Amino acid sequence: MTTIAQEPKHKKAKALRPGARRPAKELCSECGLCDTYYIHYVKEACAFLNQQFDSLEEQTHGRSRNLENQDDWYFGVHQDMMAARKKEPIEGAQWTGIVSTIACEMLTRGIVEGVVCVQNTKEDRFQPMPVLARTPEEVLAARVNKPTLSPNLSVLELVERSGMKRLLVIGVGCQIQALRAVEKHLGLEKLYVLGTPCVDNVTRAGLQKFLETTSYSPDTVVHYEFMQDFQVHFKHEDGSIEKVPFFGLNTKKLKNVFAPSCMSCFDYVNGLADLVVGYMGAPFGWQWIVVRNQLGQEMLDLVMDMLDTQPVMSQGNRHQAVQQSIPAYDKAVTLPLWAAKLMGVVIEKIGPKGLEYARFSIDSHFVRNYLYVKRNHQEKLAAHVPEFAQRIVAQYQLPK
Repeated sequence: MTTIAQEPKHKKAKALRPGARRPAKELCSECGLCDTYYIHYVKEACAFLNQQFDSLEEQTHGRSRNLENQDDWYFGVHQDMMAARKKEPIEGAQWTGIVSTIACEMLTRGIVEGVVCVQNTKEDRFQPMPVLARTPEEVLAARVNKPTLSPNLSVLELVERSGMKRLLVIGVGCQIQALRAVEKHLGLEKLYVLGTPCVDNVTRAGLQKFLETTSYSPDTVVHYEFMQDFQVHFKHEDGSIEKVPFFGLNTKKLKNVFAPSCMSCFDYVNGLADLVVGYMGAPFGWQWIVVRNQLGQEMLDLVMDMLDTQPVMSQGNRHQAVQQSIPAYDKAVTLPLWAAKLMGVVIEKIGPKGLEYARFSIDSHFVRNYLYVKRNHQEKLAAHVPEFAQRIVAQYQLPK
C-alpha cells in the first residue's frame, strides 16, 4: 500500500491581506510572519503573544540564561565577546561592513544558498524591502540599517518554494524569535542567524516625524544612530555628520513616536541569534561582536583575518544616570540645547563606557518598557516580561 505524504498544515493557511489587523493587534512588530502561510503558527511564534525566551534559548544554544550571572541577564547566552572593525571598510556601509562581509563570504563559499536581508525601495532609502539575496551584489545593496519596522519574514514562503536547504537570515529580535519558533517547519538542513541589536524602531511616518523634529536637514539624512557619546549622529548625503545631544531631543513631541512593539520589547541584544554585531558594547568607532554558539563562531571565523579586534572593556557606573533619566523621560523633560550639550560632554567624560554603556542603555530601555507594559497592558505583565528583565528593572526605583 502506497502512503501519500500529506501537505504540511501551514500550507493550507492564508496570509493576512495587506492592511489587515494582525493577531498581536497594536503590539504587532510587523515581522512579516503573518504575511505568509506560516501565520498558522503565529499564536506560538509571535514574540508579543507568547514570550518564550527560555525554551528557545535552550533550543538554539543548548542552554538558557544563567540567572546567577549578571552578564547573562544583560547580554544573553554567549561564549565570546569582542570589539572589532574591518581593516578595509566597505564603502557606503553604516559602520565598517562586518555584517555585509560575513553574508557575502557565506554566499561566495557556498556555505548558504541565500540570505534574507533588507534592501530599500527605489523611491525611498528608508522604506524597507526584504529580499532573498542570492549574490554578494544583492547583499551589498542591503547595507545600511533601515530604522523602521520591517517584515523580514515575509520572504519565508519564497525560501520554501525555492528549494533552498542552507540559509542565512539577518534580522532583529522580534523577527528572530518568530523565526526560531517556526524553524523546524522550514525544511532547511542548515540555518544561520546573524543578528543586530535593536531598539526604538518606528513606522515610516514615525521616522519622518523624528527626522523633521531632530535634524536640521531631514531630507538629506542617509542614516543615523544613537551613539556612545550620548549624541545622535546623522550622516548626510554630502558626507557631513550632524550631532544632536540625547538630552536635547524634543521628548514631548517624540515620546509617542516609537512603535508599541518596541516599547514592549525585552530583546535589545537579539538573544536568539547565533552571532550578533552591533556597536553599543564597544568603544566609539568600533563594533561589538557577541558569539552565542558554535554556528556564530563559524560565521565569525570566515572574516577574522579581515578584522582588527580588541577585548571588550567596561568603565564607569551607570546606576545614577539611569535612575535620574527615569523621571526625566516620564515627564518628557527637554533641556535647552546649551545645557544638553554640556551634560553630554560631562557624561561622556565621566560616564559609562564599553559594556557599562551597554548596560546603561539596556537598563534605561527595560525600565521604560516595563512601565509601558505595566501601564498599557497590565494583563500581560507577568507573562511577557522575562525573569532576566525583571531582575534588571528591580535595581531601580520606579514611578507609579
